[in-house]
Amino acid sequence: MSFDSLGLSAELLRAVGEQGYSEPTPIQRKAIPVILQGLDVMAGAQTGTGKTAGFTLPLLQRLIENSAGANARQRGSRPIRALVLTPTRELAAQVAESIQTYGRHLPMKSAVVFGGVKINPQIDTLRRGVDILVATPGRLLDHAGQRTVDLSQVEILVLDEADRMLDMGFIHDIKRVLALLPPSAQRQNLLFSATFSDDIKRLADRLLNSPELIEVAPRNTTAERIGQVVHPVDKHRKRELLSHMIGANDWRQVLVFTRTKHGANRLAQQLETDGLSAAAIHGNKSQGARTKALAGFKNGDVRVLVATDIAARGLDIDQLPHVVNYELPNVPEDYVHRIGRTGRAGNSGEAVSLVCVDELKLLRDIERLLRRDIPKQVLPGYDPDPSIRAEPIQNGRGNDRGRSQPRQSEGYGRGRAPANKTAAALSASRRESGSQRAGQGRGEGRTAPKPAHGHVRRKSADSHAQPQHRHPRSGRGSPRAALVGGGFTDD
Repeated sequence: MSFDSLGLSAELLRAVGEQGYSEPTPIQRKAIPVILQGLDVMAGAQTGTGKTAGFTLPLLQRLIENSAGANARQRGSRPIRALVLTPTRELAAQVAESIQTYGRHLPMKSAVVFGGVKINPQIDTLRRGVDILVATPGRLLDHAGQRTVDLSQVEILVLDEADRMLDMGFIHDIKRVLALLPPSAQRQNLLFSATFSDDIKRLADRLLNSPELIEVAPRNTTAERIGQVVHPVDKHRKRELLSHMIGANDWRQVLVFTRTKHGANRLAQQLETDGLSAAAIHGNKSQGARTKALAGFKNGDVRVLVATDIAARGLDIDQLPHVVNYELPNVPEDYVHRIGRTGRAGNSGEAVSLVCVDELKLLRDIERLLRRDIPKQVLPGYDPDPSIRAEPIQNGRGNDRGRSQPRQSEGYGRGRAPANKTAAALSASRRESGSQRAGQGRGEGRTAPKPAHGHVRRKSADSHAQPQHRHPRSGRGSPRAALVGGGFTDD
């Protein structure tokens, strides 16, 4: 099947051809005809399968075919007729670029608004009128509060990466946005999600009208072209192993995931010390710093990009060969999104997870979600110490929900988790404060609650801060570990 058979206009087919595409992906083959019919859609597709074009192309054609918008423009106004909500700045920018690419031969105007940058240029753009608006929920509500955006004539609503928006706590913002739109029955609603949870189903029940369910793979699965492997290793040797793998295998482009923002900063600094060009990208970074780091990673100036889950959502890097889970995510679905940064658009990729004894329960949760075991391979010289006992996981993004990971009781070898109240209290005092909404206005994260019991939240480490290495059992700082490349805590 070719794009010609999907019912797209000549202008859109021309733009698709200019990008070198001739055959649609499975999600595009299924979604485009249904969306062109004006039906609501609930689509489940793995990241990297072409789902952005799957809704961008029919969205553009629907707007062109609708004469109401053309008549409005003839009267001198240009109302917002399509709204695309995304969870992160990077994904918003990616979707906006896709709309501009495929709509280049159409008389349509689009804009993108997100936090972390000045709001006045966005206001000027909105005042000149746009047909399609791509936005993050927080910044969109900033504009609504200042009455610089009118959503009363939206004909098509798209929720992209809906599962991530719910994970990030945007459900209340989404409800506020929906209140600014025409009634659900008067617009077309498209919901795209890589994973399906009960929360997603509840949102779909409220948002969609007799939707067409589109799935191109079993729910909550990963792309077949991604090779996955787990390397068991002690936590304090993860950095050493990561540097060894990158150097020994001559990996030139590696995306590494950490659980927290401060952990991303520290790991990037330590990799630089190892002689590897590295940069960190997370919610505390300015938009300019994030854009610079991503550009350097794409052009090869940065060999290793260390990222958190929130910042990495929406990263679209052609033929990215390697993704490394330096720390497993607290939420199993995030694993699917992480490794989906590789193996995109039909390319193959490799996903490596460095798993310590603390993370065995997280690994089991991930394998339960995938309904398969991930192959394990202990690398020579990095055998886990069976005497090391599991310790509580320091929550990152999940902390803003008021949950902490329970103490683990299993290990690679013998031993039980210590019931040491003093150690537990020390661990609690070092907990990550969770993802904060970054940038100006509302940004893309939610500010975490103040720590309980009088604990003071640490400030972000500056670029010259020394890494805080910790002993895997005692939790004490180790200057010697800093010299020889020991591990560090996740606070």
